[in-house]
Amino acid sequence: MSEIPQDLKYTKTHEWVRLNDDGTVTVGITDHAQDQMGDMVYVEVPEAGRTLQAGEACAVVESVKSASDVYAPVSGETVEGNAALADHPEQVNQEPYGAGWLLRIRPAAGAALDHLMDAAGYGAFLADEEH
Repeated sequence: MSEIPQDLKYTKTHEWVRLNDDGTVTVGITDHAQDQMGDMVYVEVPEAGRTLQAGEACAVVESVKSASDVYAPVSGETVEGNAALADHPEQVNQEPYGAGWLLRIRPAAGAALDHLMDAAGYGAFLADEEH
């Protein structure tokens, strides 16, 4: 069973979202997503300053099996992309909720996280997806 931290929010496209103390959000792909993809060989993250719309493809993760877009869970401005992943894409596999984070976003005014699933909702979503 995939790890699903209780303190995060989740999307149906398998991104996780952590609300930071400074009002930004950190985004990555879930343990389930990295497990399904296999060993990461390449990660492309957005540069700081890029404006994103919720649902927009904003990063790419490529594994030995496939390549996949990562979607912005909320509208806002990219504060930082995880540049370390260019040289160490395996961190997405090893620490999907830690060093394997992809980007940080400063949400646009009024951008809410209410549409995201909590851990229990994401767990139920995964169970439904497997049937």
